[in-house]
Amino acid sequence: MATLTIRKLSDVTKGKLRVRAAENGRSMEEEARRIIEDAVGPDDNVSLAEAIHRIFAPLGGVDLELLTRQSIGEPPDSIA
Repeated sequence: MATLTIRKLSDVTKGKLRVRAAENGRSMEEEARRIIEDAVGPDDNVSLAEAIHRIFAPLGGVDLELLTRQSIGEPPDSIA
C-alpha cells in the first residue's frame, strides 16, 4: 500500500473533512481514502451488487409490485 501526504490543505477544507468523516463514522484518513477512491474509479474489491448498482443507478429506479404471501395450507397427514 502507498502512503500519501497532502500539504497546504486549508483549515476550512480540513474542518469540512473532519465533519464529513464524523458524519460517516470514519476517521479523517478513511474518509479521505474513500473520497479519492470514489474520484478515480471503482475499487477492485467491489461486490457484484455494488458494481451492478453503479452501472444502473444513473438510469433511475423501477417500482415493482410487491406480491402478497398466500398460505400453502396444512401439511398432509402422515401415512402410518
